[in-house]
Amino acid sequence: MNTPLTRARDEGADTEWWRDAVIYQIYPRSFADSDGDGLGDLPGVVARLDHLASLGVDAVWLSPFYPSPQADAGYDVADYRDVDPIFGRLADADQLIAQAHQRGIRVIVDLVPNHTSSAHAWFVEALAAAPNSPARDRYVFRDGRGPGGDEPPNSWRSVFGGPAWTRTSDPDGTPGQWYLHLFDAGQPDLNWDNPQVRDEFVDILRFWLDRGVDGFRVDVAHGLVKQADLADWHYPAETTTGDHVAQARPPMWDQDGVHEIYRQWRAVLDAHPGQQILVAEAWVQPAERLAAYVRPDEMHQAFNFEYLEAAWSAAAQRTVIDRSLAAADAVGAPTTWVLSNHDVLRHATRLALPVGTPRPNGIGADDPQPDGALGLRRARAATLLMLALPGSAYLYQGEELGLPEHTTLPDEARQDPTWRRTGHTERGRDGCRVPIPWEADSPSYGFGPTDASWLPQPPVWAEYAVDRQRDVPGSTFEMYRTALRLRRDHGLGRGPLRWLDSPDDVLAFAVGEVIVVTNFSDAPVPLPPGVELLHASGPLTDDGQLPTDVTVWARQPAR
Repeated sequence: MNTPLTRARDEGADTEWWRDAVIYQIYPRSFADSDGDGLGDLPGVVARLDHLASLGVDAVWLSPFYPSPQADAGYDVADYRDVDPIFGRLADADQLIAQAHQRGIRVIVDLVPNHTSSAHAWFVEALAAAPNSPARDRYVFRDGRGPGGDEPPNSWRSVFGGPAWTRTSDPDGTPGQWYLHLFDAGQPDLNWDNPQVRDEFVDILRFWLDRGVDGFRVDVAHGLVKQADLADWHYPAETTTGDHVAQARPPMWDQDGVHEIYRQWRAVLDAHPGQQILVAEAWVQPAERLAAYVRPDEMHQAFNFEYLEAAWSAAAQRTVIDRSLAAADAVGAPTTWVLSNHDVLRHATRLALPVGTPRPNGIGADDPQPDGALGLRRARAATLLMLALPGSAYLYQGEELGLPEHTTLPDEARQDPTWRRTGHTERGRDGCRVPIPWEADSPSYGFGPTDASWLPQPPVWAEYAVDRQRDVPGSTFEMYRTALRLRRDHGLGRGPLRWLDSPDDVLAFAVGEVIVVTNFSDAPVPLPPGVELLHASGPLTDDGQLPTDVTVWARQPAR
């Protein structure tokens, strides 16, 4: 495809565009529904691209739209080279890429290499094959332990709850081997020691590169390689690794062998015309360990989850910002900043929890309900703080509207496998995935042409709808739109950052001529003398001071 964007890119314009890009995550099933079946789709995304162009984002990242049984909302891929009929056709993906490029928006697609769907042709073949066969070697099959092999091969637990192993049945109906699935049983883990697996994903990369995509977000990027002995692990089955460089890493996460894979992938991208990128979803701490994924010959970006989980305090924010910038600078990579995505509580709700509260995996109607006004106030302040930091920023669909988590979603409507696999003890991620509102007075709040919605939308959605916020001074949407324009005009994403003297509970720094101040204290504070206000997450006090939980951008006085 030879669109104006790709032509400009091939001619050398916008070199290393990802270093300060603002990238918007689209969760397709919840973004826009074109046909009224209650599920968002690719034609729906195309119809709403002007919204994203108006917002001012540089790129979009789409969660999976591939053929899938939807055991985990599409992260169980049955065919990596097609589009699931619920989302449209392959031609719709081509149209989306072309239409986005015409608007100057790049397109990043999700790649899920840790596991396939159990409906993938390879796994169907493996189940029908004998133990130790080439077909089974593409996955992680093992004999069980104990008498008759009745116990799983090791103690690993699924991230979604329950054991990480499921036993198969042999053709004669007798119990057979076990297969590994770090997530749902419908998501068998691939064996990345197998050359066929490596060759297959190189071919998948080339397939989508040839269709014009601008990059790949790599799901569970730290999980592909397992410790060779599959040693027992008796700690919680979390996707994150330890907080200290010297701490032993779980045998299923962040093994050094993953880096060889990404060096091969980087070579594939570098050999392709254009400026395509690799983005790691790697729940790896500390920042120094995460930086290994973005060395010059590996990925271009890695999500900064340490920042997402930082407490809402000046000290915690400064610590993680300093650590993130230093670690990325050490390998010549940009830092990324993110506050929300499809796997965590929306930050407009998360920041309403008492400071220091561990991030819950979902909130239900019978749980204590967060203070929505406090959460939105802090979310707006956090967003302006984040968007001023040097590096690339990620936005999750609907956060530009100030959407909170749906914390009163009926339990019977939940579809996240976490809810089922934890015996209904963890509500999971459905609350952040509810279809977003476009028009307050339309069916399904404009999500689609009918009232159908794959997850029920709360009545409060009307007040957050795009048509209630567009061109309304002070609305969250207009705050975002202005922030993205000013970020671009003042080069905020390019840095560098310089800390300014401030009280203990106030964070202040400068990027170029712009001063950024966030007040975490419990009382208003004065702004630096003589500054010109550029933007604010909320109104100042009557006497011009900065209230609690508000961020401002200001211009330094001329000298």
